[in-house]
Amino acid sequence: PYVIVCNHQASLDLIGMVEIIPNHCVPIAKKELLYMGTVGWACWLSGIIFIDRQKREDAIDVISQTARTMKNENVR
Repeated sequence: PYVIVCNHQASLDLIGMVEIIPNHCVPIAKKELLYMGTVGWACWLSGIIFIDRQKREDAIDVISQTARTMKNENVR
């Protein structure tokens, strides 16, 4: 398992990241994207894990849970 950290500066960067990121990679995105209409639905349906950056403890819990699952199931 591995983690790729991307800090994109514009929405067009997402297109490039999709081409570079390997298959079976699950991105983590801020929860606000979930409420952006069609983009939110597409993100949700594609399996993106959403974190609430306003609630630090909740965000840490989600990321920790994801890391444990990756390690225990040996998935990428």
